[in-house]
Amino acid sequence: MAKILTLTLNPALDITVSLDALRPGHVNRAGTQHSHAAGKGLNVAQVLADLGHDVTVGGFLGQDNLQPFEALIAWRGFADCFVRVPGETRSNLKLVEADGRVTDINGQGPQVDEAASVALMALLEQTAPGHDAVVVAGSLPRGISPEWFRELLQRLKTMGLKVALDSSGEALRAGLQSAPWLVKPNTEELGEVLGLSVDSPAEQQAAAQRLLATGVEHVVVSAGEQGVSWFSAGPLLHAQPPQVRVASTVGAGDSLVAGMVHGLLLAEAPAQTLRRATAIAAQAVTQVGFGIRDREHLARLEAAVQLTEQQEGCR
Repeated sequence: MAKILTLTLNPALDITVSLDALRPGHVNRAGTQHSHAAGKGLNVAQVLADLGHDVTVGGFLGQDNLQPFEALIAWRGFADCFVRVPGETRSNLKLVEADGRVTDINGQGPQVDEAASVALMALLEQTAPGHDAVVVAGSLPRGISPEWFRELLQRLKTMGLKVALDSSGEALRAGLQSAPWLVKPNTEELGEVLGLSVDSPAEQQAAAQRLLATGVEHVVVSAGEQGVSWFSAGPLLHAQPPQVRVASTVGAGDSLVAGMVHGLLLAEAPAQTLRRATAIAAQAVTQVGFGIRDREHLARLEAAVQLTEQQEGCR
């Protein structure tokens, strides 16, 4: 298996509350409540660990609420490359209704000063070499500029790592300037960063071609129930996930990224890579929390993924 680094610059304590239906302006009674040390890179890391990889995690953590994050890192056996900063890591409230709709209320994380950003860059210079790939996922914390973020990705590339990027907005726009190995936007994120409509398959392919022309090797576009399209130098592949009962959509995209990185690093057949990654994402929406919990269920979902191929691909 591979040695993989995941970076979560703006992690969060996810507090997931289930309720029948959200009634704004009224008292709402919760069904269940779960809290998880999370953040996109940490979510990816848990799936990669379940797939058998050696994982290092890093980014910034607030000193005032370290316990859930340090407990997760210890439990999972991750190598810890986080820089501690003053303040609290943010809390994100996720309201999950019975029909699967999720309302996110994302908190504001700690301020990251120049000393902390320099410390993380120095730590990565020491620890990142020797990893096969790095997954950089999530938003930017306060104090981190898009320019610094672009430089971070460029440095990781010069260290010889394959860089997978899953972000949005200014972070995605800046990150694309470094031509990552893989990017995984959803249709909304892709359309926003390129200023294009990407609702139809043809529009998605045109947008992906723009990214591939800049040096990105793999563009994976997720569209919820409409499935996942993978654009690269090979055949264009589209995966349609099976219908499942939705518990929470939180972590589905992160699970997809982990599955794609896993298959690509193992040099598996493209169809197998996308089929399994789509199944891992489908399983993620059936649960609250992160990771592969039921291998038999995953195998059934994988068998039910519908895959189509377009031979001319995207060049």
